[in-house]
Amino acid sequence: MAITHPQINPVALDLGVIQLHWYGLMYLLAFGMAYFLAWYRTKSRTDFTAEMVSDLVFFGSVGVILGGRIGYVILYNFGEFIANPLYLFRVWEGGMSFHGGFVGVLLAMWYFAYKYKKAPFTVLDFIAPCVPTGLLFGRIGNFINGELWGRVSTSDISHLMYFPQAANADFELLQANPALQSVATNIGGYLLLPRHPSQLYQAATEGVLLFILLWWFSSKPRPRYAVSALFLLGYGISRFITEFFRQPDVGYELIFGWMSKGQLYSLPMIIFGIILMVMAYQKRIYDWKQA
Repeated sequence: MAITHPQINPVALDLGVIQLHWYGLMYLLAFGMAYFLAWYRTKSRTDFTAEMVSDLVFFGSVGVILGGRIGYVILYNFGEFIANPLYLFRVWEGGMSFHGGFVGVLLAMWYFAYKYKKAPFTVLDFIAPCVPTGLLFGRIGNFINGELWGRVSTSDISHLMYFPQAANADFELLQANPALQSVATNIGGYLLLPRHPSQLYQAATEGVLLFILLWWFSSKPRPRYAVSALFLLGYGISRFITEFFRQPDVGYELIFGWMSKGQLYSLPMIIFGIILMVMAYQKRIYDWKQA
């Protein structure tokens, strides 16, 4: 028996003049946790200082916000942007692309490396283990907003969920496939279909599992490129798998009838991750040694 999405108020704190949305709060938590984890990593790294961490997280935060929003608009809602350019600034409605944010962070880390005269991948290897917790908070924000819901399932799975935010999408599916009425439920006057809570799947894989893997792997000296390679592989593979449970983007035709946009954008990460890992253990350049 599926359950109904809890319909959490998107505003976490309302002070009248100022409203703090859960989505914004998740970003604050993400940046705060990234700062703490990066600061903690300086305990075992003499080549990074606590002062550097402040710049590192600040530059990364700017890269995430600008890259994530611009990437989402260009990759997923370019038509909306053309019709209404101010749509780019409506960040309180949600809508951030990981792949766009990833490019933004890469550019920010390259600038940090230039400023502090470090090899770019030395910086990327250092910060990579601090990223998955941010992905975790981001996916929790998606779940609270009831956005990026999962695909409809007719399986008898207890954790399937009805998303009132998907009422219009469910109506169109029912019109196209009346047989789905057998699993539809009337909630608030709308026929809703049971869907996978894919936001939580992604929070668990891209967030929790990837963090544990990267934190363990980076706790000992690894050759340059290796930690970044593992991040690319871990994220790319987990995103590719969870996309099978996530509703494809509206208006986007699946490649080969099954590959989503998220999977398409994740493939280069997986390929480049493999190349980087091979390169790491061929070159065997170590940026730090364990005390």
